[in-house]
Amino acid sequence: MKRTLQQYLLFTLRSIIFWVFAFGFMIVVRYFGVFEEKGVSILPKYQLPLQNLLMYVSISAIPFGIFYAFIEFLFDRYLAKNLALGIIIFSKNFIYLVTLIFLVSFVVEYTGYMLDVSIYEERGWWRTNKTFWSIMFFFVVASLVFSFIKIANEKFGRGVFVKMLLGKYRKPQEEKRIFMFLDLKASTTIAENLGHYTYSQLIQDCFYDLNTIVQKYDAEIYQYVGDEAVLSWTYKRGIKRNNAVALYFGFKEKIASRSAYYQEKYGLVPEFKAGVHGGKLMVTEVGSVKKEIAYHGDVINTTARIQSECNNYSANMLISESLLKEMQLPEDYVTKNIDDLLLRGKAKAINIFSISKE
Repeated sequence: MKRTLQQYLLFTLRSIIFWVFAFGFMIVVRYFGVFEEKGVSILPKYQLPLQNLLMYVSISAIPFGIFYAFIEFLFDRYLAKNLALGIIIFSKNFIYLVTLIFLVSFVVEYTGYMLDVSIYEERGWWRTNKTFWSIMFFFVVASLVFSFIKIANEKFGRGVFVKMLLGKYRKPQEEKRIFMFLDLKASTTIAENLGHYTYSQLIQDCFYDLNTIVQKYDAEIYQYVGDEAVLSWTYKRGIKRNNAVALYFGFKEKIASRSAYYQEKYGLVPEFKAGVHGGKLMVTEVGSVKKEIAYHGDVINTTARIQSECNNYSANMLISESLLKEMQLPEDYVTKNIDDLLLRGKAKAINIFSISKE
């Protein structure tokens, strides 16, 4: 709960910063770039000092930034799963439009008070006012830009989108990362028993539950492959608070908390197995039609092969010794040395441990 609150507050702060810049840009364009339009002309004697203008922008942007973050968080956490994307977009924009009508009306009155002029006197002036609707258009575009940045960050991982814009991954770059391969246990048997349609719903529900906790553990979803999810961390974030291990048990707890739902709908409670490993590898942009960030290196292959050994040793989670040594697991985590294993395609054996939680 504490980390969820921290994530919400961080998202709210980013929203406020974005809308402070958006409001500032709008004011510069509308109020300093357009001098002849009726109702928005600001004569030199009415222009605010810079410090007052900054305060004015901040006061206008802060409440909207807070409200915007709340609506986005509400939809993402509680409504996104059950509503079509088109309905979500329409609903959000309708809420924003109604809010902006009240907010802009307040801003206009506040501006008139600050400048000691009467800008608009009649009620409902915004219905036919071209300036108002041009401002609305600006906010719709700004909202789409914010949503695009948010979606891109979720798609590529925190900070990766900005690096792509700057062209960092146009050429392969070496990074040190941790990967987890998370796979549904007994997937073939479950698919045969449920049928492909119901099985797809099961996978959809499982990955939805996974998505509700990935931010809590600073993880990034690299890709989904059938009934398998591949997660990734920068080495520092994966080690911090044992995120690369704690996520698996957090996911188990999430599934357990909804066991009644799974049992009623599917007649089973899904279980997952995981393999975790870390090290240096290459990251680069691939593709031109469907551009993606791709990771190349032995770390990926080794992690997949570690996970494939779970069934052989009746283990739910396996981790490489090199990564385990970097962790500082609390006492309720139980580790067991499996042995030195010569994994398929590997010339050198790798020591693997199982991890369980009391």
